[in-house]
Amino acid sequence: MSGRRLATTAGLLFALGAIAATSPAHAERLIVSVSNHRVTVTPNYSGEELVLFGSVERDASTPVSHNNYDLVVTVMGPRADMVTRRKERRFGIWINTDYREFLQVPTYLALFSNRPFDAIASPEVERRQQLGLTNVLLTQRVGTDYADVVPNDAFRSAFVRLRSEQGLYREETSAVTFLTPTLFRTGIPLPAAVPIGTYTVEIKLFSEGALITRTETAFDIVKVGFEQFVATTARQDGLLYGAFTAFMALMTGWMASIVFRKD
Repeated sequence: MSGRRLATTAGLLFALGAIAATSPAHAERLIVSVSNHRVTVTPNYSGEELVLFGSVERDASTPVSHNNYDLVVTVMGPRADMVTRRKERRFGIWINTDYREFLQVPTYLALFSNRPFDAIASPEVERRQQLGLTNVLLTQRVGTDYADVVPNDAFRSAFVRLRSEQGLYREETSAVTFLTPTLFRTGIPLPAAVPIGTYTVEIKLFSEGALITRTETAFDIVKVGFEQFVATTARQDGLLYGAFTAFMALMTGWMASIVFRKD
């Protein structure tokens, strides 16, 4: 009998575990969208700003204590390998003395929230949820190892600073606005030098320092016209792109000789 009871108890525990795994984990749900899911880059493109808007859907099981929400929006562009170099002045000239390679890091990275990150969650949650530029993982090649490093590492700091100066990395802790207790919006600035590709947007909802739920959306940035032809050719046919570049250089030189030719 004891063996039978043990088996029955184990079966009930397994069934309860299965039900818990398939049941909704959260009482709230995020509904979001962006103003434009396809941004086209033309020769005269000078940047623009998308608008992310959404709402927090509540149900009967939503805890009464969830009256005030915090929201963090993370926008990541296509990933790529990038290098940061250290220059030093020697014998009157600047030369590269060292470098650090960043592996498959976002070419565009923006984090927006309605309050400072340290007011939204504890330092441990900030690190775990990668809230803020200092907590986002940026994998580097350090000798034969691959790892992220401390936020104040000289190469990491320089990399983030340079990307920020170009408008490609940004952090704004008052960019998300709650229009009502459950309706929100924020802008997503896209500079003129914005990389081409698919951008993922992750939205995280917090209450009382804890992550309640999250959702994702995306948008694409594409080139059109002549720029698209050049970009596609460079990516898919290196030989043709090289010939085309050489031809354009010859044409430019020929046109310049005509302009400056003396009678």
